[in-house]
Amino acid sequence: MPGDTKRIGGEYGAIRAAFDVDKFNAYSKAHVPAVTAPVAVKQFKFGQSNPTYFLTDAKQKRFVLRKKPAGQLLSSTAHQVEREFRVLSALHEYNTRSTTSPDRIVPVPTPFALCVDSDVIGTPFYIMEYLDGRIFTDPRMPEVSPQVRRECWISAVRALAALASVNPFDIGLGEFGPCTDYFPRQIKSLTRVSEAQAQAVDVETGKPTGHIPHYAELVAWYKSNLPDEKKFGLRIVHGDYKLDNVVFHPTENRVIGILDWELCTLGSPLADLANLTQPWSIDSRHVPADLVDERLTFITSFKNEAEDAPIALEELEREYCRLTNQAYPIKEMGFARSWMLFRSAVISQGIAARFALRQASSEKASIHTRLFPVMGHFAKVLLEEGGYTIGIKSKL
Repeated sequence: MPGDTKRIGGEYGAIRAAFDVDKFNAYSKAHVPAVTAPVAVKQFKFGQSNPTYFLTDAKQKRFVLRKKPAGQLLSSTAHQVEREFRVLSALHEYNTRSTTSPDRIVPVPTPFALCVDSDVIGTPFYIMEYLDGRIFTDPRMPEVSPQVRRECWISAVRALAALASVNPFDIGLGEFGPCTDYFPRQIKSLTRVSEAQAQAVDVETGKPTGHIPHYAELVAWYKSNLPDEKKFGLRIVHGDYKLDNVVFHPTENRVIGILDWELCTLGSPLADLANLTQPWSIDSRHVPADLVDERLTFITSFKNEAEDAPIALEELEREYCRLTNQAYPIKEMGFARSWMLFRSAVISQGIAARFALRQASSEKASIHTRLFPVMGHFAKVLLEEGGYTIGIKSKL
């Protein structure tokens, strides 16, 4: 419930990135019958890319508003709330079909309205259902018992497997993204984005954001060691599937909603699995001392630390393979894990670049100026520990 100090995650407070509430109320009266104006507005503390707001209407019904950040944007591919709304709408329609079995439902909040008119509150935005549940920002989940941790992680994998079971062509998303191989597209687009982000200059210090460490070496290796994606099929890729982007039921250990779809596209389902299990790819021995204080929130390492892990990685992967009818182990996961670490470095670099321009909406955005170089280093270490040599062509 709002104001409950014992709630887990989903905290909100003062508005950091303001918008014209009167204009929003006028818009909702005319176009969003689910919302009864006027609304009270607070801002969620999460949402580093797209500012996210908690709305309470005149009937005490609660909603969430997601909008693009104000100002000039560094990337034309990021912050696409329109795409978020489209995929939420398609999955919501799929979930409500009589032919969709309960175990195949992809848990998402109900979307209500999309507004692309920037004259209303300054940028495009959409309104969706507010899910009152638990959001665990620390993958170790210290707030709950070991049994709850294990069950929640299993549920997160099952929700991901349900998403991987959906044929995008069957729900009107066949043209949501390119049908070509995912990882080559990602390499092409994210290297372009990273180059632009590296040039972003801090408005106060005049220093550029800078490149990801080992940038050229890693990109060359990825291009030379691409996995065969045909065996997995073209699927809906969430793009940032991780524990703090899912909402768990308040008392039951199951996922009730997957959030933050702005990076969603079509491609390889291995990307989401690698992203979800990223803590098992990180060794605490490689965490720099100056990031120790933020480690629980920004860098979680389960590799070689079985006592801290909520569940064994093998159990998670075996459950995913069972539900998606794949053989265990998945040999392509080495590539996928390293690439997703590199991709996390690009995303973190983007937050650092927006902080440099003072456009970031997160209260902790400045940490990313130190975090993104570390994530790039992790991507290289993972490959080297897997027996790969950067710069020499080899097959998986």
